[in-house]
Amino acid sequence: MRRSHESNESNVVGVELKYCEHCGGLWVRELGAGTVYCERCEAKVADLPAPKLKRSRMALPVRAHTTVEDYEFEVDVESCNDLEAAGGVA
Repeated sequence: MRRSHESNESNVVGVELKYCEHCGGLWVRELGAGTVYCERCEAKVADLPAPKLKRSRMALPVRAHTTVEDYEFEVDVESCNDLEAAGGVA
C-alpha cells in the first residue's frame, strides 16, 4: 500500500497559470519552466528578427556653466513694508 502511494508522488508535476507575452492568452506551463510564450506563439516569435541593441552609455545633457560678473542683489527693506496683512482671516 505504501509503495503505490510513493509511486504516485513521483509522477506529480507542478504547473502554474501563465499568460502569453505575445498574444495575452492564458495557458498552463510546468512549474519553473521559464517559457513566456504559448505553443502557438513560440514559432511566430522565433521568426522575428533579433532586436538591435545599441550599447551606449546614457548621459544627461550638460551645458557649460554661465557666470555673471558684477552682479549684486539688493533687498529694499522699506518697500517690503508696503504689504498689508489680511487681518488674520484665513
